[in-house]
Amino acid sequence: MIFNEEFETLPREALEALQLKRLQQVVERVYHTVGFYRTSFDEAGVTPDDIRTLDDLKRLPFTTKQDLKDNYPFGLFAVPMSNVIRLHASSGTTGKPTVVGYTKRDIDTWSTLMARSFVAAGLTKNDIIHNAYGYGLFTGGLGAHYGAEKLGASVIPMSGGSTKKQIMILQDFAPTAICCTPSYALFLAEQGNEMGVDMKSLRLRVGILGAEPWSEQVRDEIEERLGINALDIYGLSEIIGPGVSVECTEGKKGLHVFEDHFIVEAIDPVTGEKVKNGERGELVFTSLTKEAFPLVRYRTGDLSSLMKEPCRCGRTLTRMARVSGRSDDMLIIRGVNVFPSQIESVLLAIEGLEPHYELIVDRDGKLDTLEIRVEVGDHIFSDEVRSLQKIERRIAKDVKDYLGVTASIKLVEPKSLQRFEGKASRVVDKRNI
Repeated sequence: MIFNEEFETLPREALEALQLKRLQQVVERVYHTVGFYRTSFDEAGVTPDDIRTLDDLKRLPFTTKQDLKDNYPFGLFAVPMSNVIRLHASSGTTGKPTVVGYTKRDIDTWSTLMARSFVAAGLTKNDIIHNAYGYGLFTGGLGAHYGAEKLGASVIPMSGGSTKKQIMILQDFAPTAICCTPSYALFLAEQGNEMGVDMKSLRLRVGILGAEPWSEQVRDEIEERLGINALDIYGLSEIIGPGVSVECTEGKKGLHVFEDHFIVEAIDPVTGEKVKNGERGELVFTSLTKEAFPLVRYRTGDLSSLMKEPCRCGRTLTRMARVSGRSDDMLIIRGVNVFPSQIESVLLAIEGLEPHYELIVDRDGKLDTLEIRVEVGDHIFSDEVRSLQKIERRIAKDVKDYLGVTASIKLVEPKSLQRFEGKASRVVDKRNI
């Protein structure tokens, strides 16, 4: 199923012509309405008239999260505040949040993109969508809510938290789809089982899960525990919110980027040069239709790869691989680059381990150390010490063999590590660097 065939199935030549027209318009607009962009473009020696082809995009400078912080709160808005009908902000871990604004048209665009996402995931107006993304300044809750209403589906505005109540609502209201983070989907499954609820007996058939990197092993775990088709959705507040890209039901082979609204690039995080098709790089987005807060070549920090090959669903849109981590999440342990998602993949390939882990990075003298704490199942934890030591040695060996990092392993009892209702935070870095 496709929500908008006119734009989602455009021949590439027509799609790229549309992108160029919209790119020229947005570059012209930000140059004349946003002081930051006028200065940035002038320093790079480029004017709006220089953008004659899509390839000319590379002449424009990047926009970074630091630029957003430097212009906090409204310095990058391209319209007067009288035209801004809503404000959202990212949940930044340190300092002040990133603030984004929306005009009435922006909200309608965003709602349509989310409706497209739901249709790609196999939903219709006959579905009931349980929305467990947080409402408030975070874009997830209201983004999914407005998209569900645009589709004409019934939406349950549950928000995050109150897990036992969530499970009661899942039983009583019988929703057919759920929106939440992957880690919270696992937590719901775990809590439901503790309450004696057969989570597979619920009417849920689809999960639209995002807001954090997750592996294929976690997908398998969620689908097994909840009996659903778990699909990935991607977005970020700075670009519009959720609904930038989504997996369709045809084989889960990448997330369709809605290219009539965004231009996506993948670059080498170090050099800033474009990487080849299929190679992993940092995602860079240019918003083509955003009125209040358009961004040009915004470096997301998210790592993925792009695929141009056609999809069986009929969409002609570029697809991106699931985000495997963030460039700023990369750990450097004794000179070796490691991402939490890589460690997760190693852990979940070992039978008996639970999908709950924590990485403790510290420093012993001048050397970095890595401790991996991972939960084991009840039947494993009750085994004799020798069995547990065998699993610890297996984990340490696999991490060393696959990732080239030496780690100490600590198996912990079931349900002893923190659970997350929003984005999961897996790394504790105790180094003073």
